[in-house]
Amino acid sequence: MGLATTMIGFIPTYAAIGVAAPLLLVLLRCIQGLSAGGEWTGSAAFLIEGAPRNRRATYASVISATAALATVAGSGFALWLNNILTKDQLMDFGWRIPFWAAAPLALVGLFVRLRLDDTPVFKEIKKTRESSSVPAPKLKRNLKAVGLTICFAAVQGLGYYYLATYVVNYLEVTLKIQRPNALMLSAIGLLIYMVFCPIAGMISDKYGRRIPNLVGTVGYVLLPIPVFLLMSTGNPALIILGLVLLGAIQCLVSVTTVVMLVELFPASTRATGSAIGFNIALAFIAGPGPYIGAFLASSTGNPIAPAFFQVFIALIALVVLLKWLPESSKQDIFSDEIDWHAKTPGPVEADKVTA
Repeated sequence: MGLATTMIGFIPTYAAIGVAAPLLLVLLRCIQGLSAGGEWTGSAAFLIEGAPRNRRATYASVISATAALATVAGSGFALWLNNILTKDQLMDFGWRIPFWAAAPLALVGLFVRLRLDDTPVFKEIKKTRESSSVPAPKLKRNLKAVGLTICFAAVQGLGYYYLATYVVNYLEVTLKIQRPNALMLSAIGLLIYMVFCPIAGMISDKYGRRIPNLVGTVGYVLLPIPVFLLMSTGNPALIILGLVLLGAIQCLVSVTTVVMLVELFPASTRATGSAIGFNIALAFIAGPGPYIGAFLASSTGNPIAPAFFQVFIALIALVVLLKWLPESSKQDIFSDEIDWHAKTPGPVEADKVTA
């Protein structure tokens, strides 16, 4: 991931090598996406498999919160470059600088990665020789979990892409707000969302995964249109209020998604199964979301139109999740068996789980 990102900063221009330049860009972006897709579900498994049973969602919130922090850091870096470089300098070489910055970050990440120990779950699998079996045949048992993952990951991914990336373009292109101001407003929204994530984790650890996830999904059915109405005013205070509302429901679906990627899959096929469901949702539903939102806004001339896609996806997911999403907080993540009939723990039951 770090190597592909760094290499983007060294791609020759179209004037120098012609159509090979955009082809190289697309190839490197594909490598970025492939590696990032594996990292998200892998990091979820690594972090949560080593977490206390009654703190899994709180640990999972670290992934959601730091993803927002990274986006804010990127926006801040872009804002800084916009302030110190002229437009011509940005177009000439300035755009390459953030990609070059990936090189030292990747080395730090590699240094840390090489010193990490395996999780207790993985060690147990090795001990029982499960790791020597080929995961593919067992994936048939994961079809229900993969289907559910596609649903809740589509809501989570689309919500995050709107909040983290599309909002900047929406404010700049549709509402004609200056890009530095759009970046600043987006960063404020993301920072507020980042603060919400640990709170969502604690709520999920107390009341389970199903209810918070469903509440967040219902929020994406009800709130996007009012939020886009607020943002379409162009008033900074109302824009931030809209972003706060999105952040409040996004943290619920995001944190529960991370932890359910681990709890809904058997130990021996967890990495493969969760990655399949999660990345199908992000690649084919959530990923195109910002482009669909931009198309809806430009083709209809209605600044609220991008909200319709969010509502549509959340409504479909809600129907599926209401019927089939189990409560996974009680699952034994060392086991290769999933209890699909577990009930949502109330506060008393949650205390028993903690005990």
